[in-house]
Amino acid sequence: MQRRILSLGLLTLACGLALPAQASRMGKTPPKVAVTDLAYTQRVAEYFEAATVKSSGGVSANQHGIVATHQSAGTYVAGTHSYMEQRELRSFSSDIRGSLLKGGAVRLVQGKVFDDGGPQHTKAEQALNQIKTGKMAKLVRQPEVHDIIARIKKGEFSGADYVLFGTLTSMEFRDQLSPLQGTTSASYLFSLDLVADFSLINTRTYEIVAAFSAQGEGNDTKLLSNRGDIVRPNRGQVMRDTSRSLAANVYEQLVEQLDLPELPESGAEARGNAGAKQPKPQQQPETAVILR
Repeated sequence: MQRRILSLGLLTLACGLALPAQASRMGKTPPKVAVTDLAYTQRVAEYFEAATVKSSGGVSANQHGIVATHQSAGTYVAGTHSYMEQRELRSFSSDIRGSLLKGGAVRLVQGKVFDDGGPQHTKAEQALNQIKTGKMAKLVRQPEVHDIIARIKKGEFSGADYVLFGTLTSMEFRDQLSPLQGTTSASYLFSLDLVADFSLINTRTYEIVAAFSAQGEGNDTKLLSNRGDIVRPNRGQVMRDTSRSLAANVYEQLVEQLDLPELPESGAEARGNAGAKQPKPQQQPETAVILR
């Protein structure tokens, strides 16, 4: 009987080189993922006016006198038209793609921009056309930004195995001025809070592989020497910090649900961890595994 002894250290190394858990769920090769921009809808109201005016007149004179005629006709329609506008927010998805690239477990595929059906006639143009022709304008059904299945079937994410679809649920800017007690100074805080819902969808079976809600936040704090000072918040920095915070939270959720590898530490974090005093590891007794 031949016996081979494999030390625990070599066995641990072999386990470390095994494929990550998500590879068995998504396939042996890294899957291709398309990340959409954050979809949102908002109610928009617009005031419109439509009018047609026709006028004609004439003057005739003879030996008996002067005759003047005038004819006019007009139609006037006005009102307020409200509708749901569907768009994609293209400001907070790049850092999410960057986090997926750093993780190295997936490959990214660029999807097409959402097709909203092109420019449509305004309500004023529709009303004016109805006045001229006497016919009601036919409503054209517009593509829905939240109908991700229809968008997949339409080919907006060609070549992708999965689509990470995000929907904006809350986005709020805040201005806060806090007087400092005992002084004439005050602190000014400008912040942005963003919440979005995400679903990771299989483009072939339409199965939802992961679903979660993620949050991003950023702020800019300034100290005012006098309470009447005027300051301009750094909106660019706040939006950048919010985008990075959202991306980190999205990847954290994917790590929990799909066992993705942790992101590598940045240079600053690595230097900080290297400078910190690490506890001395306890020596473990060597264990032998006998394979028969």
